[in-house]
Amino acid sequence: MSAGKSPRHKAREFVVQGLYQWQVGGQDAAAIQVQAEGVAGFDKADRALYDALLAGVLQNAETLRDLLAPYIDRAWNEVSPIERGILLLGACELKLHPETPYRVIINEAIELAKTYGGTDGHKFVNGVLDKLAPQLRPAETSRR
Repeated sequence: MSAGKSPRHKAREFVVQGLYQWQVGGQDAAAIQVQAEGVAGFDKADRALYDALLAGVLQNAETLRDLLAPYIDRAWNEVSPIERGILLLGACELKLHPETPYRVIINEAIELAKTYGGTDGHKFVNGVLDKLAPQLRPAETSRR
């Protein structure tokens, strides 16, 4: 992780990595936390945001998947684990963190998908979250 990234962006990167471990390796929050704390650069991440987002996704995964499903053009298990994690993270922030502007959430998700996802994953993530945002943030998105 480069030095130019904000502590909040670094926190989101670690959450995406943790969600990958959860989906692919079946690790729980405690194991994910121990792993993250041992990675160089974790001390530069916004710990409060990391904790809130990781817990928010893990505790609300089914609800978040249900919110995302109408905007995804394939079966959930056909979406790559990285993109699933980024979508869950974005949906969690849109739903549970109104203090963060929806445009920031979507832009962060796009950047994460460009860094960690497949070739056009960022376009897919953008499309899905852009459709979900008005449902979860009607007042905010109506001002665009």
